[in-house]
Amino acid sequence: MVRRVAVVLAAVLITLGAQAAPQSQPSGPATSPAEARAVGYMRTVFGAQREYKKKHGAYATSLASLVGNGSFTRRMATSDRGDYTVHFSGTGKEFSLGMVPKTFDAEHRAFFINETGTVRVEPDKPAGSQSPALK
Repeated sequence: MVRRVAVVLAAVLITLGAQAAPQSQPSGPATSPAEARAVGYMRTVFGAQREYKKKHGAYATSLASLVGNGSFTRRMATSDRGDYTVHFSGTGKEFSLGMVPKTFDAEHRAFFINETGTVRVEPDKPAGSQSPALK
């Protein structure tokens, strides 16, 4: 319980820090609260995957499999995340997670993360493994 509270508190602090970040860098930190939530969700999935792999020796092949790992909840397994849609793929050996905005604009860029843990970003198309890293 204490660990979950600490994880949630850390996520809130990261989100608040991301919201206060300068908005001039196109591949920089989140430029809006919606982006901060999307990146926070991705980092939560990454942490849950890391914990799942420690327990099972492989990555989860679905978001539903991650429920109860780290701070990942049943509600988080849905693909509709407000301003973003989740695109998840997992094979056991690897996984990828894309966050695609419902509308691309200056406050809604696309994000991608895989088992490497590097968050990648694209301003006007879905992000992938070759997209620039989020700074």
